[in-house]
Amino acid sequence: MKLGMVIDLDRCVGCRTCMVVCKSHNAQPPGTWWNRVFTPGSREHQVPTLQKGQPQMYFLPVACQMCDNPPCQKVCPVGATYTDDWGRVQVDLERCIGCRYCLAACPYQVRQFNWENPKKAKRKAGYMEGYEYGYPFPHRDKNGRLVYTPNRPKGVVEKCTFCVQYTDNGEKPICVQACPARARFFGDLEDSSSEVNQVLRQRQAFRLKEELGTRPKVFYLPPTTPRK
Repeated sequence: MKLGMVIDLDRCVGCRTCMVVCKSHNAQPPGTWWNRVFTPGSREHQVPTLQKGQPQMYFLPVACQMCDNPPCQKVCPVGATYTDDWGRVQVDLERCIGCRYCLAACPYQVRQFNWENPKKAKRKAGYMEGYEYGYPFPHRDKNGRLVYTPNRPKGVVEKCTFCVQYTDNGEKPICVQACPARARFFGDLEDSSSEVNQVLRQRQAFRLKEELGTRPKVFYLPPTTPRK
């Protein structure tokens, strides 16, 4: 199995619901956003640009591209970044030493460094009650089972995981579940009958910075309709 995602830029309305639910369901510290939404071409936030004399604006959600050839994994000196059996690029927080080589290597600038002390982060945020040591984080125990640790370490690199806490159980990532415009599709890229492959057969898709040879497993359907 090789999990992947397709994002339809014609459908994305820039509501940033994906950012908020991603942050909430993955308990990200203040100031950390694994999922971001940009407005390409505009000098200021949400300002249309002229395309062939007509105002046009679209939105570009960007998170970890789950590369098949991930530069971040190659430079990690301790093997904390790895690709699991389902093609998801993950970070072992117990092995990460916080050197941030992967941040420099990632051409998509989607990795986040956790500067926060968990206890201080909890008091600052004012939520996540019941977790004595701060923000929980999904990881695997010695038996390979997915569990949550209440001791979210400071000084490590974090990023999108394709919501392992959901996708391990056959559910879709929370950004896909919550998108009100249904702009996101998710499934097995190696299954010809999967939803993602059906969508990819219908329209020409592109991947970010394909010329770098990273072979992302996140595809984008380009915008076709100008938004005035």
